[in-house]
Amino acid sequence: MKTAPFLDMQQVSYTFPGWPPVVQRVDWDIAAGEFHCLVGRSGCGKTTLLKLAAGLLRPDEGQVRLQGQPVTAPGPGMGFVFQQPTLLDWLTVRDNVLLPLSLQRTPAPDDVARAEQLLNQLGLGAHLAHYPRQLSGGQQSRVAIARALLPQPPILLMDEPFAALDAITREELQDELQRICRARGTSVFFVTHDITEAVYLADRVAVMSAGHIRHDVRVELPRPRTQEVRYSAPFNTICAELRQAMDEEVAA
Repeated sequence: MKTAPFLDMQQVSYTFPGWPPVVQRVDWDIAAGEFHCLVGRSGCGKTTLLKLAAGLLRPDEGQVRLQGQPVTAPGPGMGFVFQQPTLLDWLTVRDNVLLPLSLQRTPAPDDVARAEQLLNQLGLGAHLAHYPRQLSGGQQSRVAIARALLPQPPILLMDEPFAALDAITREELQDELQRICRARGTSVFFVTHDITEAVYLADRVAVMSAGHIRHDVRVELPRPRTQEVRYSAPFNTICAELRQAMDEEVAA
């Protein structure tokens, strides 16, 4: 018997007023605990699809369901990491991570302990009392990930969170992200324009073009993923398949 999808998008469409359709009849689902990546060129609709999955936008047609329930607005079951870390300059690293809870109630000692544990896992244990201006770009991204994970959401939605980082920092964060999410059983919907990033992180990768999902592939590479995987023949074969799918759409 097939298990019901954790996140399920059925025939989802969306159009901004006065523009052609941005997302057109997309079907996509994510199983519990899986890491799914969506790749595509700028303007293909991938960020809009992510916002539809998050409840930040309401579809014109179709339905988005999370754990069997319609998604009509962002909820506590979702964590978000955007292209920019969006940290508050006047809060310390610890307080930036605690911010989502602080907006609802006074954080308890257990909350503070969990925030500090996450920051330690992300290599920021020595920076708890620092401010965002004292951090590098990679360190700020780590704070944003910790903030999203603190409420222990069952699903994390990420919109090109490492796009502005240098290659080495990006690879380090990819390793840390997959390690923490797999340890927690967190499902992930990750948008990127980087094919190698998608293949390294994902259990499944889809190619989006002109509002449609044109191609998808299951990434049958061993976990935990290591840096050696990036130079393996199976890894490069999957990357080439996805790149060909993107190039075929441009040619068409």
